[in-house]
Amino acid sequence: MEPSVTAATLRIVLADDHPVVLAGIKALLTADPGLEVVGEARNGRAALKMVVQLAPDIAVLDLSMPGLNGIDVARQIHEACPRCKVLALTVHEDGAYLRQLLEAGGVGYVLKRSAGEELLRAIAVVAAGGVYLDPVIRARAGGQGPQKQADPAVPGEPDLSEREIRVLRLTAAGYSNKTIADKLQIAVKTVETYKARAMGKLGFHTRVEVVRYALGKNWLAEE
Repeated sequence: MEPSVTAATLRIVLADDHPVVLAGIKALLTADPGLEVVGEARNGRAALKMVVQLAPDIAVLDLSMPGLNGIDVARQIHEACPRCKVLALTVHEDGAYLRQLLEAGGVGYVLKRSAGEELLRAIAVVAAGGVYLDPVIRARAGGQGPQKQADPAVPGEPDLSEREIRVLRLTAAGYSNKTIADKLQIAVKTVETYKARAMGKLGFHTRVEVVRYALGKNWLAEE
């Protein structure tokens, strides 16, 4: 008797207007027993309708689709099905697309050329409530490299300490509290304190807000 899908299985809708790409992504995901592809769409409107009907855990969207582009689909999914996590799988390496996706409510960005190595990792991260940025797009968005000193204060902007900035930078780059603690050689509880203090000063409540802020400050270089 075949095993049934468990409660822990992540339900995923895929959307891409290229049948071969769609088939490849599906094959990659279905090889993982913890993932179930419950729907496939080849244009933006079909993808949106499918997500609304099926209420999956995650929607993996191409950004360049006929009908509605992936950014518009992400925005409407965020409004209609806020519990569904939107992850972009795209050829676009321009940071402007990443900013638009985050503003639309998306929480993951993977380049198609990195899909074999990054897509499953990205799904795991966003399913756990995190934000995932492809290492290539993170480096492009981040400029030349990590800043060594705290940014000068901007009038009207909260005054963050150098350590608070460092913790926020690492958080935006996708590192867990434990990894940040290891990197900075401090306790996990201390990391949580710095993060909470910095987010409180900025009025932030989610990691997506931290990522948007990091993009605006040009912080997202490869650590």
